[in-house]
Amino acid sequence: MSLLALLPNLARLGRAGFVMAREGALRLADPIELPPSVRALIRIGRLFEKRSAKDGAEGLARALQQLGPSYVKLGQFLATRPDVVGLEVAHDLERLHDRVEPFPQDVAEAAVAEALGAPVSERFLVFGPAVAAASIAQVHRATIRTVDGFERDVAVKVLRPGVARRFQRDLRAFFGVARWVDKHVPKARRLKPVEVVDTLARSVSIEMDLRLEAAALSEIAENTAADPGFRVPSIDWERTARGVLTLDWVDGVKLADHEALAAAGHDLPALGRHLMQTFLRHAMRDGFFHADMHPGNLFVDAAGAIVAVDFGITGRLGKKERRFLAEILHGFIVRDYRRIAEVHFEAGYVPPDESVEEFARALRAIGEPIHSRTADQISMAKLLTLLFEVTELFRMQTRPELLMLQKTMVVVEGVARSLDPKLDMWRTAEPVVREWIERNLGPIGIAETANDEVRKLVLGVSRLPELLLRVERTSIEMEEVVRGGLSYSEDSIREIVKGVQRATIIGSLALGVVAAVLVAIVLW
Repeated sequence: MSLLALLPNLARLGRAGFVMAREGALRLADPIELPPSVRALIRIGRLFEKRSAKDGAEGLARALQQLGPSYVKLGQFLATRPDVVGLEVAHDLERLHDRVEPFPQDVAEAAVAEALGAPVSERFLVFGPAVAAASIAQVHRATIRTVDGFERDVAVKVLRPGVARRFQRDLRAFFGVARWVDKHVPKARRLKPVEVVDTLARSVSIEMDLRLEAAALSEIAENTAADPGFRVPSIDWERTARGVLTLDWVDGVKLADHEALAAAGHDLPALGRHLMQTFLRHAMRDGFFHADMHPGNLFVDAAGAIVAVDFGITGRLGKKERRFLAEILHGFIVRDYRRIAEVHFEAGYVPPDESVEEFARALRAIGEPIHSRTADQISMAKLLTLLFEVTELFRMQTRPELLMLQKTMVVVEGVARSLDPKLDMWRTAEPVVREWIERNLGPIGIAETANDEVRKLVLGVSRLPELLLRVERTSIEMEEVVRGGLSYSEDSIREIVKGVQRATIIGSLALGVVAAVLVAIVLW
């Protein structure tokens, strides 16, 4: 890359460094781990530190807030990666607010018209001013006419014009820093800084295509269609595009407005329990959950149902991760620390050369203090945080999906406790965990797992003829190559070919045996 191409990135990074220095963020840097030239720059940077600068973690949060939307997104993303920035810094970064001034009404209407391919007046009866604005998009209240002639209020989310270009520009600078750290700070390589920025880039790119948010919302709507007391707004696909998302308007009380909730006759402690169980059910049963469940994204409608909005950030857990979550929570509930340890090894999260017994003892040191506390002092999110701290000692590999779960659980638990300060987390979680274990690890779950394995086996058997044909082709090609250029004897060639043919015969016999076993299973 030429020097001229590098200059804009250097200028942006220089400004970012100056702001961080002013706010005291450079205190977080460990000079021992850095090259001498960088240590000198940090010493110089500290000279610009304001007298009113806060401690390093809080100073970093303030600096990112000042640097703008891209840096706020970076900070919010790093808040989900305590393995990279540490628990204290991650906690402070969780307080970052993504709020900016809305862009003008005429710009919003032009963006909607371009995205939907028609003037706003043709798609909406009324298109009101912005009611909320963030770095990536803002929301307008509008009115449409339905196919049956009725008027209906909708929420229209509009992507901020030019936001993708600005984020790409800043991401290039982030990648430059990550590559430099990866090259010059050996001890930081285990944190995979380039991969961290790459994950951020993918996350932002998903948020910038509002069709993907609509798809996530649709999937959660399907998963929760039969769940009482929870819903999401329906999507108006006709008025949804890459840069525009149109949903039903939510008439309800914000979950953060406790006075209004009480005035409307809602049971606040019951809402707290229901919110926690809803989140766990989505994570464990469905493996797909809303990962930005702060109070501003949650409402309560007149019927008492929780309504969730803004699905720009979601988390996904595979069957392996869901089983892991269920078994460790159940293990802590029943105080079976040996089983919790075994689950970590079975999942392959902890290297096999570590001691199961020592790991179980470390888990006991986490679990026993929890059981000696009162219900309102038990924090499931804190438990997972302590668990990740202990697993680092046993070389557990970082699991981003579990960190996302832990970060979301911290938020959900905080919201639930604000509704009921005496919320008993174990008693609240136990029915959901027990239901999952009985359903997935009981007779029905075992039968379904066996059925899945049989299907995989049948698929493998169906591919065996193709594999055997490849073996025969390989034997012919090998014979031709040897005859054409390698000095093997005729006897050697014959033996090689015979060996391949024997393997083909054995493979055919194996195919017959497997097929016979499958027939026997089906008939049985």
